[in-house]
Amino acid sequence: MQLYVINTGNLKLDGGAMFGVVPKVIWSKSYPCDENNLCNWSMRCLLIVDGERKILIDCGIGNKQSEKFFSNYYLNGDDTLEKSLANHGFTIDDITDVILTHLHFDHAGGAVRWNADKTGYEVTFKNATYRTSHQQWDWATNPNNREKASFLKENILPIKEKGKLELFEGDCELFPGIFVRIFNGHTDGQVIPFIDYNGKTIVYMADLLPSVAHIPLPWVMSYDTRPLITLKEKELFIAEAAEKEYVLFFEHDLYRECCTMEVTEKGVRLKVSFPLDAVCQATHSRSSK
Repeated sequence: MQLYVINTGNLKLDGGAMFGVVPKVIWSKSYPCDENNLCNWSMRCLLIVDGERKILIDCGIGNKQSEKFFSNYYLNGDDTLEKSLANHGFTIDDITDVILTHLHFDHAGGAVRWNADKTGYEVTFKNATYRTSHQQWDWATNPNNREKASFLKENILPIKEKGKLELFEGDCELFPGIFVRIFNGHTDGQVIPFIDYNGKTIVYMADLLPSVAHIPLPWVMSYDTRPLITLKEKELFIAEAAEKEYVLFFEHDLYRECCTMEVTEKGVRLKVSFPLDAVCQATHSRSSK
């Protein structure tokens, strides 16, 4: 199994929305913002190559929305989905499977693109099966008024219309060594992948923990539909992650790709942060001995 970081660009979001009830005077010490209170966030995806399978977890915001839409999020950075795949020697046609952690536009927008003459939509990964939880699909296709602006039908419905959608129920093993668990605080049926990689467990954090700064329990996003459920999910997960020495892979933390955690007098906190390559190189060195 090989792992590759797939950067798809960055977007800016209001710091108050991202850190909820935590005051700016506190959160700004852990995560910087600009003069407009906007924090810069990555849209970092993960490619897993295992035999003939090339599995992409999430796919960024895409490029089919209007200029007005994109202007609200101040997209920045030189990375794109296609460019990042190419940097590792792959194309979109190589992808065999896509795991969508949830269907908010910054995670699933890249799943669908314009057709050649912009008269309609087509799936971006024509050779792939798209997978998400049945719970999230039902939630996203019948959205509540609070999340409606994040679930864009053009990002979602063409996947099913083109016959590329496969839904699963609850916690399960999707592929050998790739397990998924369901978390419901951010949005119903959010999928968190757990990857067994050379004796380590790498967890793709999606929006359960958007960044290292979100590790302390009260640091919960205002975007979460059920913040008290998020609080309980975080409490259980971070204790497990510290005990079992999981490697956390962050989709949104612009400054840190991965980290491990440890139990301290103040609760579970960051132990050390590092790039994913450090994990890959370390496991490769051990397997070569």
